[in-house]
Amino acid sequence: MTDLTLMTNTQDPATVLPSLALLSHRVRVLPLDAASLVRMPESTILFIDARDDLASARTLCRLIHASGLSTPIVLVLTEGGFTVVNAQWGIADVVIASASPAELEARLRLIAERGRSASVPAAPGATNASFDTQEGVIHCGDLVVDTNGYTASLRGKPIDLAYKEFELLKYLVMHPGRVFTRAQLLQEVWGYDYYGGTRTVDVHIRRLRAKLGGEYEHLIGTVRNVGYRFDPPQESDGADDDLDNGLDSDLDTDEN
Repeated sequence: MTDLTLMTNTQDPATVLPSLALLSHRVRVLPLDAASLVRMPESTILFIDARDDLASARTLCRLIHASGLSTPIVLVLTEGGFTVVNAQWGIADVVIASASPAELEARLRLIAERGRSASVPAAPGATNASFDTQEGVIHCGDLVVDTNGYTASLRGKPIDLAYKEFELLKYLVMHPGRVFTRAQLLQEVWGYDYYGGTRTVDVHIRRLRAKLGGEYEHLIGTVRNVGYRFDPPQESDGADDDLDNGLDSDLDTDEN
């Protein structure tokens, strides 16, 4: 049995790809938006409903690719949608909404087989860091994060972090190289019950960079139009065209 996820905004998910209901796979249904990525398991095949909104589907595909996720993506299309899809979407396969159960099962089998034989490139910077999570302590170059003691230090000197600042740093360090949207970080660090806007993430990122100092602020990278990621120290000094560490100067002050 294969774990499948269907992202759609339709009120009746069963109409997106009727053949799914005839197969013996577990199907999880999530809204078609970036916030759903944090609820999606790592080992799944993702079906994106692109029948009526190709632009949103394309944006989500790019976000998944930029985030460094290895989730195989299958676009569910109408015949007209085949004219605009290309390799730049970063998808594993496409399927027409009226595909038969036999066709769908064959496509799933091929995707699974390709996944076992192919390796996914690591996100930039993720391969040159050494992490030791024994006893809850994460070492990344000169940065040490004690997840049990809720402390962080640089070159042996403690960093004075507020609770949410520490939680944000810890979450990013535990997922090196992976890009998170502001909405994802808000949900993971502040929780689903937090009603503040995503602007608070920008404020806390700015505070973290200030406390890390000019020599280390680059460890928290900004990916344009996407969000933030933790960039472990690299062996060579290379510029990353995707990063823009400058934030808007009009960020509002927020509380923890």
